[in-house]
Amino acid sequence: MRVFLAIIVCKLLRFVGKLVGKGSSLPGKYALKLCPDVLGRVKLPPYVIAVTGSNGKTSTVEMIAAILRKSGRDVACNEEGSNQIEGVATLILSRCTLGGKMSADVLLLESDERYARRSFRWFHPTHFAITNLYRDQLTRNGHPEWVYDAILPAVHPDTTLILNADDPLVSCFAGGCERVKWFGLEKSSISTPDHHGVYHDGARCPVCRGKMAYDFYHYEHIGSYRCESCGHHRHTPDFAVTALDLENGRLTIDGETEISLAFKSIYNVYNILAAWSVCSLAGVDRETMAGVINNYILKNGRMVRFMLGGHRGTLLTSKHENSVAYDTNLGYIRDTKEDCTVLVIVDAISRKYFTGETSWLWDIDFDLLSCDHVKKVVLCGKYVNDLALRFDYTDIPVEKIACYDHVIQAVDVLAEDGGSEALYVVTCFSDRDKLLRQVKREED
Repeated sequence: MRVFLAIIVCKLLRFVGKLVGKGSSLPGKYALKLCPDVLGRVKLPPYVIAVTGSNGKTSTVEMIAAILRKSGRDVACNEEGSNQIEGVATLILSRCTLGGKMSADVLLLESDERYARRSFRWFHPTHFAITNLYRDQLTRNGHPEWVYDAILPAVHPDTTLILNADDPLVSCFAGGCERVKWFGLEKSSISTPDHHGVYHDGARCPVCRGKMAYDFYHYEHIGSYRCESCGHHRHTPDFAVTALDLENGRLTIDGETEISLAFKSIYNVYNILAAWSVCSLAGVDRETMAGVINNYILKNGRMVRFMLGGHRGTLLTSKHENSVAYDTNLGYIRDTKEDCTVLVIVDAISRKYFTGETSWLWDIDFDLLSCDHVKKVVLCGKYVNDLALRFDYTDIPVEKIACYDHVIQAVDVLAEDGGSEALYVVTCFSDRDKLLRQVKREED
């Protein structure tokens, strides 16, 4: 009876929530109060796929959903981004019959890395992809190894793990697990023999703390590694990008399938490969996967085109408190080699909690913008003084840098400056709409 009531309450609150534009977590919250173990009592689809990690969860899940739907599967997915247990409960129970059977072929979940153990307390994924673990949101997540410890209880012996072979910390999840598949990028034109970045989280082995040696790096601590003490090493990928031409936007998967990239970012490469790996294990054929992923444009707002005055702009969403996200997008701007202005906005650090902690700005390699084709760097927002101090320690000439206290000030100046060079905006979801409300999006 409690299960029946929990499902009814969830469906009713979800219906009301849709009418008012809210309610992705609240229905599940009340359902769990009525029946705390309801997620262990309902019948789930044969495929329960979860994706977690510091970066790339939302994009990877979006592509997996698109591929599976193209293959004819009915996919239930938390596309609204409610990736903690209340949101998961809302999704599952709103798709259940009154008898407690979920009406879908696949349950696909983006899972918050800190709360995965709560989400999967009463059930476990059949397939669990872990994309990466980076320094991320110090106030909430501490060190990457703390996040690793938070995810570990969610790993079930019957789950097939799909792990990033190029991340030395993610690869530790394979310890003691029999069902593991690996994805990774082989040595390519972007690989370097030396580490580049402000810090090096791969310098020491996550298993024994011994010195780590690298055959090559793709970026930050991601690459081909081996511990000189305990032997912890990169595994040979089951699914691999075997050739990559990032400049021209092409990659080859497993030596036979060529994919064109709508967004020429190393992040996009790994997200595509993770989605490919998951869908391969779910039985989707190569032709279907390639047809969907080829030149795939994300719908989740990570990248938005717009016009501002004479500037054709590109918004690159860069998760605040996550230096790798910033470095990847700054590297993308550097590699375009087109004359441009760059706008960096830090006005609110988080949508979910308050913090004025800005030490993470010092982990970002802003010197990636120290190149001739970046003509101007505009800094703005509540934390513009913190940004300005950080930029004082770069090699970017001071005459290239302009500072404004408010986003609208910076936008107005750029709209009226008479320039026509490309404009790249680097900011987070907490601040993106402050820009987008002032510009004309390409689809408008």
